[in-house]
Amino acid sequence: MRFRYSEWRDQQDIANLTFDDLMDLFSRLLVQADGDVTQALSWLTQLDERYSIFKDKPGQGLGDFIDWLKKQGYIKENQRGSFDLTSKGNRRIRQSSLDRIFSNMKRAPGGEHGTRQSGLGVDRLSESRPFKFGDIPANIDFTASISNAIRREGLDDFRLNEDDLEVHETEHLATCATVLAIDISHSMILYGEDRITPAKDVALALSQLILTRYPKDKIHVIVFGDDAREVSVEDITSIRVGPFHTNTKAALDLSRRILKKHRFANKQIFMITDGKPSAIFEYGRIYKNPYGLDRKIINKTLDEASLCRRDKIEITTFMIARDPWLVDFVETLTKVNRGRAYFSSLNRLGEYIFVDYIRNRRRFVR
Repeated sequence: MRFRYSEWRDQQDIANLTFDDLMDLFSRLLVQADGDVTQALSWLTQLDERYSIFKDKPGQGLGDFIDWLKKQGYIKENQRGSFDLTSKGNRRIRQSSLDRIFSNMKRAPGGEHGTRQSGLGVDRLSESRPFKFGDIPANIDFTASISNAIRREGLDDFRLNEDDLEVHETEHLATCATVLAIDISHSMILYGEDRITPAKDVALALSQLILTRYPKDKIHVIVFGDDAREVSVEDITSIRVGPFHTNTKAALDLSRRILKKHRFANKQIFMITDGKPSAIFEYGRIYKNPYGLDRKIINKTLDEASLCRRDKIEITTFMIARDPWLVDFVETLTKVNRGRAYFSSLNRLGEYIFVDYIRNRRRFVR
């Protein structure tokens, strides 16, 4: 079992923990346990034995907490006599991840999915332009319009006509379809560092953000190791690493096919990875080479990135390792796709992805 270290909470503070506080702790444990409720409760029991979380709290013991989870509809008993997470519990865990990432951000990013085009939108800009037929009257810039009339006729013969009117520019808002691709190759848990849990935490939070704040947008989550497959939002907590290589080509191919089904203006792939491409499928069989940069694997992967660019799909890569092979590959992929790349520490991965998603780089609607 791994422990996450955070700001010290003394015994008096621990004694004041509510079931809602404990639910947030349980949510973190559940993500690390790959959605296994029984395992998460076992770890919570160990924490109670060590830190006396439930000690001397009448009506607030571990058994009472489990009863509360069931009454709230977060977990339910299955036929095996253990517990499963419910859809409501899934939503609560996604919201916990979202709240945690936003609370850790130094400042909340502003704006919606903006573009460089102006048009009929909801956010006013400081710039104004001449009024034209079809403009919304509520966007009239009265200060600029009156100034135009005064300059034309003077104060003594003040008259405001249509040629004097100016309106505030507004940002055009664009819907967005996003695929979040998560590397589940073996390196994501090697070398004593758990990289998959922060990646899942981001997937939970981003999906909740889009489902609640941007309901017209679309979010898809895929995982890639030897191959790539889509997982539902409900199954994000169950994502686990396998003894896999890194088939980045399969991830881009599946993402592109998913996004081609949407007629949205903006389409993007967010890829979280800690390793260079090391596998592709060739003639129905997997071809793999974990050593260095295999030119066959790299070229096939870059071809897929070029196809994404042709389909106006931008790839943003979030590197959570500094492997020189990975950096070299991502630099080349970014040039081919004209996308973006970031190196991100695990504890700030969510901030990087959220800022990039919400700001959306003011891109043209193509």
